[in-house]
Amino acid sequence: MLPLNYAILHYMTTVPEACADDIITALSPSYQGFSAFTPKAITEALLTAEVNGLLEQTRWTINDQGDLRLFFRAHSEGKATILRYIHP
Repeated sequence: MLPLNYAILHYMTTVPEACADDIITALSPSYQGFSAFTPKAITEALLTAEVNGLLEQTRWTINDQGDLRLFFRAHSEGKATILRYIHP
């Protein structure tokens, strides 16, 4: 099993875009017991990946609870870098 941050990045290479809630839904079977498996921590991981040039923000929405949801995608260069790093 990949470390959580690697799993998040790898997941981002498999979808057109995603937010933290999407990642929680997708990775929950394997990572639900991890302390960093929260919307806040996953959003922070996505923002870090954005700052590092691996992802880009595509849009934002407000969910039914009034929380901000940021959506990201792995652009072609970021996707190639992620896959090269995770699967050398």
